[in-house]
Amino acid sequence: MHLPNFFLKSFRLILFPFAIIFGLILKFRNYLYDKGILKTMRFNLPIINVGNLSVGGTGKSPMVEFLIQDLKAVYKVATLSRGYKRRTKGYILANSATTAVEIGDEPMQFHIKHPDIPVAVGEERIVAVPQLLYDNPETQVIILDDAFQHRAITAGYSIILTNYDDLYTRDFYLPTGDLRDNPSSAQRADCIVVTKCPSNLTEREAQEIKKELNVLSHQHVFFTTIQYGESFHILTGEKQRLTKDMETLLICGIANPAPLTHYIMEHSLTYEAMFYQDHHIFTIDELRDMRKRFENIRNPKKIMLTTEKDAVRLIKFKEELASMPLYVLPISIAFLFNGEAHFKTLIHNFIENFVKISDQ
Repeated sequence: MHLPNFFLKSFRLILFPFAIIFGLILKFRNYLYDKGILKTMRFNLPIINVGNLSVGGTGKSPMVEFLIQDLKAVYKVATLSRGYKRRTKGYILANSATTAVEIGDEPMQFHIKHPDIPVAVGEERIVAVPQLLYDNPETQVIILDDAFQHRAITAGYSIILTNYDDLYTRDFYLPTGDLRDNPSSAQRADCIVVTKCPSNLTEREAQEIKKELNVLSHQHVFFTTIQYGESFHILTGEKQRLTKDMETLLICGIANPAPLTHYIMEHSLTYEAMFYQDHHIFTIDELRDMRKRFENIRNPKKIMLTTEKDAVRLIKFKEELASMPLYVLPISIAFLFNGEAHFKTLIHNFIENFVKISDQ
């Protein structure tokens, strides 16, 4: 038995009464919005909302990146995030001097990989959206990252993600479980994506999941799996493949590292891991500990590996990283059952129909 995990689960069960109270508060809040007592605002441009019902680990960032990559070839796209765990407040538009400390690791990841689009953060989206449009009046589509619970804005199209191994139908409210919204809120979504599925998921299993989610007739359900790319050096971009005779030191501060560790176990000889909390801000002392841990691995065929999210929080140590074999493992999503074309069609049809209606 893993004792820390056992005690954590036991502690969360003790907090069950607070979870009940939290669930009732959520129900009351959603009731106020549903009845129009709490007001919501719509904007006169297509807004796509990517979110979930639970905290962390469902794969929002890869989905946002997928949408950016697909849409920016046709439209002027911008993204707006809260900027979780950043050390600033208010609205910020990323520029060439911006750091992850200022806007958060996930928005910084978007900014690094897509410097040609506006990337902004702001806790109050209802204030940040007008500011973003003022700064970038040519914007045609906004992707809201992690704003499904932010009901002060009504997005034109809502996508919610749920982890294959932890469907929202099997979860419970915080702090006993990981739900931060009522499961019934899924009915507001236009599209539900079951993420991190095994690549060999069968049609029968997919149908069983759809049945469990109890989707409405107008809702579309998709299934995606994780794809890992070829790792590259954090500074130079030099490519490096994992091989079965290689030992890996994993540097990881993400919500759900299980798929990543499974991939590394399959593609390298052995691995050691240095785990940190999600969105962890690394220190120079921790970087030195990583170096020492790596040097203690005796196998000459070895590699230090980290995630794209962690990389944007480590890149500030450029001088130290120059002499370290720290590589970044990129991640993307792949649709199962040939669903990608249908998913893209739904998104593009939404945008085109929105524009047509607005022009009338």
